[in-house]
Amino acid sequence: MKFKSAIKPYHAAAGGWGSLEATTRFVIDSKHALKNLRNLMRMNKAKGFDCPGCAWGDDNKSTFSFCENGAKAVTWEATRRFIDHEFFAQHSVSKLYQQSDYFLEYQGRLTEPLRYNPQTDHYEAIRWDDAFALIAQHIKAMDHPDQMELYTSGRASNEASYLYQVFGRMTGTNNFPDCSNMCHEASGGGLKRSIGVGKGTIHLNDFDKANAIFVFGQNPGTNHPRMLHSLRHAAENGAQIVTFNTLRERGLERFADPQKPLEVVTPLAGTISTYYYQPNLGGDMAAIRGMAKALLETHRLQLANGENGIFDQSFIDKNTHGVEAWFAEIDNTAWTHITHQSGLSEPQLRDAASVWQQAERVICTWAMGITQHKHSLNTVREIVNLQLLGGHLGKPGAGLCPVRGHSNVQGNRTMGIDEKPSAALLDSLAAHFDFEPPRKQGHNTVEAIAAMLRDEVKVLIALGGNLAAAAPDSPRTEEALKRCGLTVHISTKLNRSHLVPGKAALILPTLGRTEEDMQASGRQFITVEDSFSMVHASEGIGKPIASTQRSETAIVCGIANAVLGQEKLNWLALADDYNLIRNHIAATLPGFKDFNQQCEKPGGFYLGNAAAQLRFNTPTGKAEFSAAPLPDSLFGELNAPFTLQTLRSHDQYNTTIYGLDDRYRGVYGQREVLFINAEDLAELGLQDGDLVDIETVWNDGITRKVSGFKIVPYNIPRGNLAAYYPETNPLVPLSSVVDGTGTPTSKSVPVKISRTASLETQRIA
Repeated sequence: MKFKSAIKPYHAAAGGWGSLEATTRFVIDSKHALKNLRNLMRMNKAKGFDCPGCAWGDDNKSTFSFCENGAKAVTWEATRRFIDHEFFAQHSVSKLYQQSDYFLEYQGRLTEPLRYNPQTDHYEAIRWDDAFALIAQHIKAMDHPDQMELYTSGRASNEASYLYQVFGRMTGTNNFPDCSNMCHEASGGGLKRSIGVGKGTIHLNDFDKANAIFVFGQNPGTNHPRMLHSLRHAAENGAQIVTFNTLRERGLERFADPQKPLEVVTPLAGTISTYYYQPNLGGDMAAIRGMAKALLETHRLQLANGENGIFDQSFIDKNTHGVEAWFAEIDNTAWTHITHQSGLSEPQLRDAASVWQQAERVICTWAMGITQHKHSLNTVREIVNLQLLGGHLGKPGAGLCPVRGHSNVQGNRTMGIDEKPSAALLDSLAAHFDFEPPRKQGHNTVEAIAAMLRDEVKVLIALGGNLAAAAPDSPRTEEALKRCGLTVHISTKLNRSHLVPGKAALILPTLGRTEEDMQASGRQFITVEDSFSMVHASEGIGKPIASTQRSETAIVCGIANAVLGQEKLNWLALADDYNLIRNHIAATLPGFKDFNQQCEKPGGFYLGNAAAQLRFNTPTGKAEFSAAPLPDSLFGELNAPFTLQTLRSHDQYNTTIYGLDDRYRGVYGQREVLFINAEDLAELGLQDGDLVDIETVWNDGITRKVSGFKIVPYNIPRGNLAAYYPETNPLVPLSSVVDGTGTPTSKSVPVKISRTASLETQRIA
């Protein structure tokens, strides 16, 4: 497929006509326009299905409860294109591997179970029962249960995820690597250490009540566009929105609501950010420390003058522990250290602190721009510190809001997809199901890949996702997958992971979120949890493209039945009636009492949050201030001229590439581009459009390089670069992970760049 490539600055607001035009184009291109229009009208609605894209909450007020990228996700899934064994008979795995990720998924929906034939290098059809039997054969041949890895995508339902972890633990392993390990692990870990709960503390409607909203390290215009509605409403209500983001992003500047006709057809648009600061990559903790230092100076000055301080001392005394140790660390942090590491000036940080000081109700919200640096866990805790100073927990319009990625990644963790399960979870499962689950910690995603490279993994089962494209250090990740005895991918579409099969490999085609799920007891619904701890019922309405597809829940049950039989659980009965699964969830997990009855509530039900009620499950029983020092250097002794972050384009969700445009950044028909500050470009003697190689500066003797990336000048601080993943995942070392979480540091990659040698004189228009 050929695409017309261009670099053209985008001057319009986010949303508006551009969003409507793109949505219409994707609906028409699906070849199923009427079906998809009906789907979109039922998305994020009661008696409809939850968006298969991001985890932003539903306001249940709008006529149209979807955004541009949600529409892309639905139309991409509900296409009429399909592939079966005849497609694979014509295309070898080796040939398909040469194709782009966009090409692979554009071929359409997988429709029948497939088994890899290493002799012919083709996938061939296999019966469902035979596929389950093959999986059971490999699992039963393992030397011990920890030779199995059970990967989970964030889109898996609560019901499928719950049964998946019960199956794994009944088999004897806690190896549950999942997509959360690669994105928001620092959010959960940092919040648990600070407030005892690894989730956000606010409700969606708190945005309407906030006086100030601090947005750290996220690009909602592309990654969770419905958030722009909440930010726009907050701004209209008088809230000051203070953004810290390395790149200048259109969605954080101006937004035209596509549901307001006047804004679609005129230049009218709402301003999002009152203040917009562009810190260095990894510099957010220093920026927050600078705000805190300015605030502490003001607080002490007012106390010295006999006035009340600016902090909520009553809240601090009653609900927190460790503030004086943090104050001492602030005093020990020099302004020169803060400004150098953050890339922001002292006056800028004092201005941001002033907004926080004047606000009665503050929300801090963040995403992966915060969570994928070596010191990310401490950065999250620094955000919590700031909020504790003002008592911005447990009151309307204030709190903490990590914005999760995929639509049920938070629900997966709630359901027990966790390589570090709590004793309470394991005790509950043991009592209810009458078995002894394993107690030792399992593998996270990076640890699982390392185990594969050591030939310690006999079976990998992936419940959704695209591990080969999502994980870092792509050549080593692909080699790891090939070393497995058996790889099993439960998928809706063809992706990169299918093309690096283990010694034996299966692809199992599953239903999508939009599709009707009919089982023996009738039509089923599943549930998901959003970023605000709201659990929603989701019921697909479209007819599946093939009768040979099965739901994720039915596939998990089929595997478990083949491996474990029905001694502890009647797995096939659970596949027939999801209400039975929810009864087990209600009996074993807190917050799910009367689960089936609660699913009938329009808009879902709230799981609750102890920290939002000022109950802190920490060793002291109080919220804990963190007194972590700023890093001396973000990269130790590595002397790299640039720091690279990997990011999504606008026509992308995670590893799914919907198209080759990145409208808001002005990139069309291409993906191998490198965003750079214009002054850096000139200093390097390069010109706009030159092709360059990007090479990682690391200390393990492995060369990590990608070539032929087009230089694009962009509004980004000097010394910072950005490029799309998965194209730049080969640059992220497996050994470069967040302290305390194991998350790849995909937003902090030390690199150098040079002109592509073979194209040294070439200019690309």
